[in-house]
Amino acid sequence: MSSNEIVANESRQERKERTRRAILDAALDQLSHTSFDSISLRQLAKAVGIVPTGFYRHFATLDELGLALVEESFGTLRDLIREVRLDNDLVPDTLIDRSVDVLAEQLIEHTDHYRFISRERHGGSAVLREAIRHEFTLFERELVTDLARMPEISHWGARDLHVLASLFVEVMVSAASELVSPSADQPAVRRGLIDNLRNQARMIVVGAAGWQPLKS
Repeated sequence: MSSNEIVANESRQERKERTRRAILDAALDQLSHTSFDSISLRQLAKAVGIVPTGFYRHFATLDELGLALVEESFGTLRDLIREVRLDNDLVPDTLIDRSVDVLAEQLIEHTDHYRFISRERHGGSAVLREAIRHEFTLFERELVTDLARMPEISHWGARDLHVLASLFVEVMVSAASELVSPSADQPAVRRGLIDNLRNQARMIVVGAAGWQPLKS
């Protein structure tokens, strides 16, 4: 293959990636005011500057587009939270503070993504509901693994660890939904929600300290 052919191929690939990115961004824009099952392929194509059939050069179906948005929404957050959890020198309060800070920062930077997740978690698309549920399950499983390494609860069984992990996940998910709501654009409201999340997480830790493990 000649150098000109390589450049041409690279240019085509770059254009394809730009168009794919433009489709994702246009979809997020639509999803800021509508649900995924009401998304318009015609409006999507018009916003990107392609014909409607051009969409299928990038995504086989609308569901595939939705799944790409789910993966994109969780990907960065999952990596950042994992980095926080892998710091074994953190005491519980510091771990809670850093985890809450990471979540709050991500929600500010990617508000449209998490508004999409918050809406579609109980939305009309069964495919997206299942994908989102799966992502939360992965969070819970990773958290169970981390909790099992904590000396204070190392004697707990799997059932207890899953109960504790699910509590943390539910609290985080509920708080995230509130933090991406329009009312959270007000600084005082946002600070209150974040402080409340920290306190809820600390209460869970305090309660866990006095928990009597379930019998098998």
